[in-house]
Amino acid sequence: MPSITRLADYRPSDYLIDRVDLDLRLHPTETRITATLALRPNPAGEPGAPLVLDGDELTLLAIALDGQPTGPGAIDVTPRSLTLHQPPQRPFVLEIATQVNPSANTKLMGLYRSNGVYCTQCEADGFRRITYFLDRPDVMAVYTTRIEAERADAPVLLGNGNPVEQGAVGLTRHYAVWHDPHPKPAYLFAVVGGRLGRVASRFTTMEGREVEIAVHVEPGKEGRADFALDAVARSMLWDERTFGRAYDLDIFNVVAVSDFNMGAMENKGLNIFNDKYVLASQDTATDADYANIEAIIAHEYFHNWSGNRVTCRDWFQLCLKEGLTVFRDQEFSSDERSRPVHRIAEVRTLRARQFPEDAGPLAHPVRPQAYREINNFYTATVYEKGAEIVRMLRTLLGPETFRRGMDRYFSTCDGTAATVEDFLTAFAIESGRDLTAFARWYEQAGTPTVAVSGSYDPSARTYTLAFRQSLPVIATEAAAAAAPQPLVIPVALGLVAPEGGAVAAASERVRDGVFVLETAEASLVFTGIAKAPVPSLFRGFSAPVKVEHALTRNERLTLLAHDSDAFNRWQSAQTLAMEVLVSRAKAGAPLEPEAGPEAGGLTAALATFLDGEALSDPAFAALVLTLPGEQEVAQTFQSEVDPDAIWRARQSLRVQFGRDLGPRLLALRDALAEPPGAPFSPDAASAGRRALRNAALDLVTAADPEAGTALALAQLETASTMTDRLAALAALSLVPGEAREAALARFGESYRHEPLVLDKWFALQAMIPEDGTLERVRGLMRHPAFSLGNPNRVRSLIASFSLNNPTQFHRPDGAGYDLTAEVVLALDGKNPQVAARLLTAFNTWRMVEGGRRLRAESALRRVAEAPGLSPDVSDIAGRSLAPVK
Repeated sequence: MPSITRLADYRPSDYLIDRVDLDLRLHPTETRITATLALRPNPAGEPGAPLVLDGDELTLLAIALDGQPTGPGAIDVTPRSLTLHQPPQRPFVLEIATQVNPSANTKLMGLYRSNGVYCTQCEADGFRRITYFLDRPDVMAVYTTRIEAERADAPVLLGNGNPVEQGAVGLTRHYAVWHDPHPKPAYLFAVVGGRLGRVASRFTTMEGREVEIAVHVEPGKEGRADFALDAVARSMLWDERTFGRAYDLDIFNVVAVSDFNMGAMENKGLNIFNDKYVLASQDTATDADYANIEAIIAHEYFHNWSGNRVTCRDWFQLCLKEGLTVFRDQEFSSDERSRPVHRIAEVRTLRARQFPEDAGPLAHPVRPQAYREINNFYTATVYEKGAEIVRMLRTLLGPETFRRGMDRYFSTCDGTAATVEDFLTAFAIESGRDLTAFARWYEQAGTPTVAVSGSYDPSARTYTLAFRQSLPVIATEAAAAAAPQPLVIPVALGLVAPEGGAVAAASERVRDGVFVLETAEASLVFTGIAKAPVPSLFRGFSAPVKVEHALTRNERLTLLAHDSDAFNRWQSAQTLAMEVLVSRAKAGAPLEPEAGPEAGGLTAALATFLDGEALSDPAFAALVLTLPGEQEVAQTFQSEVDPDAIWRARQSLRVQFGRDLGPRLLALRDALAEPPGAPFSPDAASAGRRALRNAALDLVTAADPEAGTALALAQLETASTMTDRLAALAALSLVPGEAREAALARFGESYRHEPLVLDKWFALQAMIPEDGTLERVRGLMRHPAFSLGNPNRVRSLIASFSLNNPTQFHRPDGAGYDLTAEVVLALDGKNPQVAARLLTAFNTWRMVEGGRRLRAESALRRVAEAPGLSPDVSDIAGRSLAPVK
């Protein structure tokens, strides 16, 4: 198992690098890199310390110090490090020549070749796979990069910063020189070389700088890059208007590649993307794809300030760039689309990904205190929970003070490697508030629970809310379990009259609709209340907490019908549905309930809701009709979970919704149908109409498979968008029979040359909740389009099965665990990052019932005990199996 790196052990680098001149001579198997490093001792470091440069699978060709070869014994070199024992205690220049094989680099870290395109991925520690270097984020330098390649193989040569020179080298080769004037850490370095198509536009910043925006894709796919290109321009304009941040180079390049471990990477001026998050057309991309492209384009662009101009001092501060930038991209998407609908989507993601992470063996604080492998900390906790902390900070301080704090942070820390403390200090200065207690959100793992009770005193005309917060006691590798301290929790709230309408109420402790819970227990008294109200708590999901509030069914129905907060209207429907699901799962309810009286009030309320509002806001209506997911239901049990019982409970409620609401749902489908020949648009309103039509199809098919199959087949035949086509196929995928298999076969054949569409086809089949799915997945692994070498294919098929198909991953015979473990071990030697992320599917293994638990543990141990395991997979396996403290 890899050694532990601790935040408490941080110390500055003994040496700094001011300037980096790189010369890359690209070759498929023998790329030569010459790095000229201008170094100097760090006044904050240890005087006279040896210079130890990081490496990873490097071949050293030559080294020179101040232009002269190093003497005998002056250095020690291995594929993983280069040590200069007695560096000069003055500025000096080190020239290092290395060689790498991009075509053999299946880890997709450092410099590699993807479908004939040279590209790089250097975060977190990939630059050391290119040359020996001080590969840490607090060592920042100015880079000039010369790239040379065969013109026929790589007519396009891109680097960080601005282009400064290009020309021919002999008869067949050419070069380009790029210079980035902004100091940056090595993880933001990037080069690209290959045959690429290009679409471009121009943007004028608020400072008057003319910027060329270019998106580079596989030749022939330029028409699918227009939406991404437009999203860049909209992101630039939004960041100027919202945060006052302008772009600072002459060109902004985006490149899409087909083999990429992540979603995208924010390299300075040269963002490299998984092509899944760039390419889009109505025939190949769903509405969700368009929304994701828009959000991820924005996210990577926003990193130009929150991550690049201001980077993180060390990897423990990862949330400082990622959580903050997720908050920024969420705000952008909320402004570009529907804020309430987008907020609900954010919370669904948080509950589906981060809450289970907080409850399992991989739990860690937003800013961890220790890690074994940093690649395994690019988690929902760092990203999504990190974003929620920033959002709470804005709620506490108000939008104007928050903006002043952001301005101070960017201006004070520009060009530096910052910490969470630097970030919070900017807001403390602007607000005059002590944020010491608020900082606990960064230090304590686990999801808080807030228990709330309300009481009405008719004689005093007062209404009292009592709050009690608690946080699980969690031990990590960095520290033993300790009693957690109370958190600062903003509670956005209001009171609703039983018959509807807001209740005018006064309380000294509520400001701008927000009560701040800062202690373990607190009470809130409202005066002048004529009759008992219904409290609407945590409006807009004002804090990432679990809420225990014993409202009656009628009170929740009141909120669903009358609350002015859209999030809490949706939440009321979710809570009512969750109560039914848990009850049925515990009782072992049959797949198709005879009447389901416990859900009658909910379906009646939904009928009224659909009659009154569905057509005015279809996107919101589609969310209200969507049941909590199986993993979310499982979280309410905490132990002895039976995934099959949960699936049956959820299926039975889908059937009841379809039966009780069927006529209304069919009428909505007709009312929302797009007229033949209508132009396609991925905008939020059009996407919302499609979302509700397809939610209706899903529920109708659950209730009446024969009728639903006919509707789905007709939609599959006539659909003009991938959204409708895939939704029809999804409905069919849950109805066993010849119609399903024929439809799946036709779809696969129709899109056999479209890898990104086949990914959807793989994923749909991997998520079928039937006993035969495991063998279906094994069969699809032999499909000509599937490859373990491509992360998108692995995620679409294997991760969809392991992470999104609970009944089959948690098969009682353990075969689902065995398949996942088998793929993890097969991947580990080729791409340990992807293998480790796949292994996180076991995060919930301790929650399932005994027989499954034993089989999951056996599979995990088989992985953990495999010889030659990578640090990435060893870390996940070790933490997953660690004894509960």
